[in-house]
Formats: sequence, C-alpha cells, structure tokens
Amino acid sequence: MTRVRFLNADGSLRIEAEGSPGQRLLDLAQSLGLPLEGTCEGAMACSTCHVIVSPADFPRLPPADGHEEDMLDFAAHACATSRLSCQILLDPALETLEVRLPPSHVNMQGA
Repeated sequence: MTRVRFLNADGSLRIEAEGSPGQRLLDLAQSLGLPLEGTCEGAMACSTCHVIVSPADFPRLPPADGHEEDMLDFAAHACATSRLSCQILLDPALETLEVRLPPSHVNMQGA
C-alpha cells in the first residue's frame, strides 16, 4: 500500500488515503471525490489530471515520457515537479507520496 497525502493548492491537507499497488493515482483521487477530471480517462490526451508532486517525492517516481511532458505543456501552473496523475502507478516501494492540486484547478465535470 502507498499512503498518499493530497494537498490543496495552498499546501493545506485535503485528505490522506491508502492506494493499492498498481492503482493509478487518478483513480484513487477520483474515488475520494477529488476534483481531478481525467477527461481522457488516462489516455494521455489532456492535462486535466495534472498534479504537483512534492519535491522530495518527485525523484522517487519513474520519469515522465515525452508524450506526458508534451501534455504537461498544456497544464495551467505546470512546474518542474508536475505530473499527470493518470500516469502515476502506486507502488508499495513508494510507501508515501504527497501531491498538491495546482492553483486555479477546475473540474469541468462538477460544473
């Protein structure tokens, strides 16, 4: 299991949860009701599941491939530790992972 801390854009704790090995971070977030849209359902054709990984945890993740990097170019407030949550698979070796929702994040499914 991986213990995931989801933070609001201001850094305050939103929710903490445990994810199963192999589970996509996007799926865990959506099961918790978090506003990560994932419009393309993980096909890496949008950037609506963009999260900012904590600088301490970022190097522990497998690197993003070129396609993910290209999609992050469309994400508002992308930064050096930005990732698409649909591309992060939880791994027990991680033990913990902390991610923050980007500023001005909008979930169009809830609108």
